[in-house]
Amino acid sequence: MKYDIYAPTFHAGQTDLYLNGSKLNAVRCGRRWGKTRFLEILATDAICKKKSVGIFAPEYKQLQEPWDHIREILTPIISSANRNEGTIKSKFGGKVDFWILNDNELAGRGREYDLILIDEASFTKTPQMKEIWERSLKPTMLTTRGTAWVFSTPNGVDTENFFYSICNDPDMGFTSFHKPTSTNPYVPPEELEKERERNNPLVFQQEYLAEFVDWSGIAFFSLDKMLLDGKPLDYPVKCDGVYAVMDTAVKGGKENDGTGVIYFAINKLYGQPLIILDWDILQVDGALLESYIPTIFQRLDDFAGKTQARNGSVGLFIEDTATGSILIQQGRTRGWNTHAIDSKLTAVGKDERAISVSGHFHQEKLKISQYAFDKVASFKGSTRNHLITQVTGFRIGDRDAHKRADDLLDCFTYGIAIGVGDKYGY
Repeated sequence: MKYDIYAPTFHAGQTDLYLNGSKLNAVRCGRRWGKTRFLEILATDAICKKKSVGIFAPEYKQLQEPWDHIREILTPIISSANRNEGTIKSKFGGKVDFWILNDNELAGRGREYDLILIDEASFTKTPQMKEIWERSLKPTMLTTRGTAWVFSTPNGVDTENFFYSICNDPDMGFTSFHKPTSTNPYVPPEELEKERERNNPLVFQQEYLAEFVDWSGIAFFSLDKMLLDGKPLDYPVKCDGVYAVMDTAVKGGKENDGTGVIYFAINKLYGQPLIILDWDILQVDGALLESYIPTIFQRLDDFAGKTQARNGSVGLFIEDTATGSILIQQGRTRGWNTHAIDSKLTAVGKDERAISVSGHFHQEKLKISQYAFDKVASFKGSTRNHLITQVTGFRIGDRDAHKRADDLLDCFTYGIAIGVGDKYGY
């Protein structure tokens, strides 16, 4: 019986990589190079050859697209496919297992694979990733004499990071490949040049040139970018609309938790695209938040009047986690204009979220008003401008970030993504 299977083909950059591959391969790629598609082709080819494949990624969402694509390609020969269990099996013996790496030190342990594929390896949050590789993943290829391909966009210079190590430490035994975005012939050079102009130079260096960038000590969001000729702005005379973004407290009892709110004015057609009008930060429990939220809508109505907002108040955007999800549901029940911030934006880490909006910030699409610039407030015994302190104090790869208050920083990055990015921040 003949089975017609459609499989995508390599582009020139991928072909070069495939022909030069070895037993253990570390591939640092720029954005839109096609690493996930390359991974899918390797997996489907191996399954058709009756081999066993293990695909690993930090989070579940990073496995969804490969699972869908591989299942679609192999439909004619699939004997079973179970998304919940993360397995696809062919009628002839080939199979693929999908594993989440974060918070799963036993990923792949006890299995046997001809081929291991790891995606977004820079972003594993498991500190023991090197040990997981040596004790759990690498042994799965012992009897099969298997092959491993590890892919990622770089994520700073960190000798403790698994992906950084396999790319730079010869003792790890990997052949390292460097594939910037430009080696994908389907990416128009003029579009890549636009990205160079739009982005912070260091962001472009990391995300598109696929180079390891040392972010230590670098102020990612500098104050001068939020000013015009060195000064904050007056409130706009007119705007398209106003909205607020809230990062809620009570998220697992972390000692630095507060509730942050930032108010924005947005202009889509002309004028300054985004202006921070005001901010607030406080410590309240879940019950008190219910009584606090109506004051946010009153403040938005006041701003809509002051700025002659053509569309009035767009509403309040809330992080859809923990207390936030409860507030969103209560808001809808009570007729509040509440919106959940898209989960694809909230699910990523602070570093990735900051990088995703950095192009808009670099182009100075966001400015700060005189009122928000001058404002000081008391929070946890400290009286200062907490918005400016949190935003300008942010550093990529800061290992001690969890010890610092970051509620307004989260509102800041969410607010930029909502106002001038697409829903994912880009």
